Amino acid sequence: MKTVYAKILVQLIIHSFWLYECVRPIKGCKFTSYQSIILYRKFKADQVFTGVEMLPGNYVLITDPDAVIVDIADIADAGDDIETFKGILTPGLINCHCHLELSHLKGFIPKRTGLVDFVYKIVSERYFAQEEILASAAKAESDMIKNGIVAVGDICNTPVTIAQKTKGNLRYHNFIEVTGFIPAVANKRFQLSLENYQAFINELPETTIVPHAPYSVSPELFRLINEFSNNKIISIHNQEIAAENELFEKGTGDFLRMYEKMNIDISFFQPTGKTSLQSWLPEITNQQTMILVHNVATSAQDIEFAKHQTSNIKLQTYFCLCPNANLYISDELPKLEIFSGMHERMVIGTDSLASNDQLNILDEINTIYKNFPGIKEETLLQWATINGAKALGIDHEFGSFEKGKKPGVVLIDEGFLKAGRII
Repeated sequence: MKTVYAKILVQLIIHSFWLYECVRPIKGCKFTSYQSIILYRKFKADQVFTGVEMLPGNYVLITDPDAVIVDIADIADAGDDIETFKGILTPGLINCHCHLELSHLKGFIPKRTGLVDFVYKIVSERYFAQEEILASAAKAESDMIKNGIVAVGDICNTPVTIAQKTKGNLRYHNFIEVTGFIPAVANKRFQLSLENYQAFINELPETTIVPHAPYSVSPELFRLINEFSNNKIISIHNQEIAAENELFEKGTGDFLRMYEKMNIDISFFQPTGKTSLQSWLPEITNQQTMILVHNVATSAQDIEFAKHQTSNIKLQTYFCLCPNANLYISDELPKLEIFSGMHERMVIGTDSLASNDQLNILDEINTIYKNFPGIKEETLLQWATINGAKALGIDHEFGSFEKGKKPGVVLIDEGFLKAGRII
């Protein structure tokens, strides 16, 4: 599979609708012109990825004019007027981790600064004129649509993106992020996040309050979040660099420099002697879904700990990969070989344009395949479709070509180099 670069393909395909007829549009039913009229569109490509398996080119995807899936039929039963393409047809792609409100920072922060200096730059210099932020967010959203993305798990620190999201161009789950490493500020910081939450929830009900990262959230604040987020989807930046583990294990490392730069007194902090994940995960005690993002410094022992911890409380954990952001910030990647038994729990995100050149899930897939060529194409596409939909709780609508769903139809050219949204 070619994986040397990723390139945006904007494919504007304009078709009229044709009339097809069938009493029961399911497998084995031939689409003829002898019963009550129903409108259909039919798509054939070299392969069809359903969200869970790859089908050969003799299958035809059939939708109604509103892009709702009707069937996947053998070409012998599909009738005439089939639209034929080169490449792979796949459900719309799911971006499980993004920061739309940081889109105005594209190219603003130099590459490979390391996480501490990157975070400090974001915290201290992210505030631009609202008009510029809104214009950049609108363009970033438009680019995601062109790149085949249909749904986004988006991190929010302000209400600035509400106006764009209420246009309904993409499906969003909004993660209202809260920070506060000093225990004394936990209540105040949580109340501020509640204000943002209320601004979103009035317009966008798929919204939850989430912790930013273990190095920026105190145990007291974790407990407030845990209590409020019962049975809701939450997300957290997890083990993005090795220094995060060092902070919790030994109380040393590069994060001390970050606290000093931010004038944060952490004399109260006592290291746990455990890794970051093993220190904070016990604070989450609900039966809910949690998306752990980045996982660059996650170990096999951490994964086993998470399995044991979450089995007791039925916490559904997903591990989100954002490889291009990891390379942009620290020039490191997660050790994917340790996730070999976690196929059903892997999802993909882009992070923000502050830490990425583009918001393109296929570009993330290309990077994964280039560095881990043993992972199958079918597996990577599952991470980017049905797994992502399950993680965001929208798999009843998105992520797979199943009858009655409206997941979007995306055409990927040979080698995952680029994609274009068909419907």
